[in-house]
Amino acid sequence: MFVEGGGGWKPPPWQPPPRKPKMTRKQERIILWLVGVNVLFLLIAPIGGVTIVQTLVSLLAHG
Repeated sequence: MFVEGGGGWKPPPWQPPPRKPKMTRKQERIILWLVGVNVLFLLIAPIGGVTIVQTLVSLLAHG
């Protein structure tokens, strides 16, 4: 409809999005502890689950 001359609106220059701040040493340590505990539970939980099932089976079989 309307044609603007050479002085029309121009978009602002491109700028990258702001970067997220890095984790602090304390936050890194907490995450490492959480990962370590989860790995430990990953290894221990199946053993604990089997012993609970065996206990219930033996109680029901002998009870």
